[in-house]
Amino acid sequence: MAALPLARSFASSSSSSLLFSNLASSPSTSLSFLATSSLSLSASTNYSYASPLLPSPRRVSSLCSTSSSSSGRLVVSAAEKKKVLIVNTNSGGHAIIGFYFAKELLSKGHSVTILTVGDEASDKMKKPPFSRFSEIVSAGGKTVWGDPAEVAKVVGGESFDVVLDNNGKDLDTVRPVIDWAKSSGVKQFLFISSAGIYKPTEEPPHLEGEVVKASAGHVGVEQYLAEVYESWAVFRPQYMIGSGNNKDCEEWFFDRIVRDRPVPIPGSGMQLTNIAHARDLSSMLTLVVENSSAASGNIFNCVSDRAVTLDGMARLCAQAAGKSVNIVHYDPESIGIDSKKAFPFRNMHFYAEPRAAKDILGWKGTTNLPEDLKERYEEYVKIGRDKKPMEFALDDKILESLKVPVAA
Repeated sequence: MAALPLARSFASSSSSSLLFSNLASSPSTSLSFLATSSLSLSASTNYSYASPLLPSPRRVSSLCSTSSSSSGRLVVSAAEKKKVLIVNTNSGGHAIIGFYFAKELLSKGHSVTILTVGDEASDKMKKPPFSRFSEIVSAGGKTVWGDPAEVAKVVGGESFDVVLDNNGKDLDTVRPVIDWAKSSGVKQFLFISSAGIYKPTEEPPHLEGEVVKASAGHVGVEQYLAEVYESWAVFRPQYMIGSGNNKDCEEWFFDRIVRDRPVPIPGSGMQLTNIAHARDLSSMLTLVVENSSAASGNIFNCVSDRAVTLDGMARLCAQAAGKSVNIVHYDPESIGIDSKKAFPFRNMHFYAEPRAAKDILGWKGTTNLPEDLKERYEEYVKIGRDKKPMEFALDDKILESLKVPVAA
């Protein structure tokens, strides 16, 4: 069966400048504005690992087959209960993935142990999501701390069906976990990589199988895993939100909006990015655990199926807070500012699409930024961050250079 061409469409609504959606369409479909989005590719489409040095075509070929119904959709059988080990990072935006994944698995009746890097008594463990690990324990899960390089010792010789590494960013860090898992009979290995490894493209969004940066540490892990493991899957997330996140995303915007400060955004503000709720990441991961045969040997963009502009993110955050927003655009180079330090997102189009998860797993995203941001703002106020004293040195430098006044 010939692969379907991958065309693009953008959602049009009263807030079309804020949220964009992508879908697969027929060969005759041209770039158009639509009110809804959908994706339905053949269930035999393969999104398996390709060399990062060779660009893959944007039309994915039909190379593998899965059990499907007469309509061509994946047939999901009842899943067996499995023992899962999550090796979780102790900091950064990815920490929330392990937390949500553990809770999702436990709600489905699976057994979960979450191994967090470091020491349980460290200051890092006093912050979310670690401060909420009691929720995992109360749901029947187990929490341990230690060095992933000594994973056998940390888990006390316990056996598992599945291991997820949500910690390592390079092969030196992840190889000990992969080697231990293989030697101890773990059937399925999952790895949290990053959509940041894709090479910039003139034709976004990033799709599974496209060329990546060979120098990126995650790529070495992906290659090694594909070489030594029979049943594996790789996930490439982008920015994420959700209760328990300990890396500023929406908070960066709230900090300025609630204090009636201008929100400085580099460039035009029309750059597209992708923000997914952590519950969507965990639901995708859980589907892979419960459908290991279909998922084996595949890469999944672990992202929402909608994009948002940088200006749109500012406006949606203001909407969630019930406030107005004053957006100011600037050129980082002309001001002498490093936008990586002054702004929480990349200053470029940076978004991917979860086509493999939709096609292979029948996954559906639930991220709804306007609603999800309302929840996040309520939590923001609840912890008192809206009243916390803050300094905005880089903002002030930007605003001063633009001669934009700031209220005292």
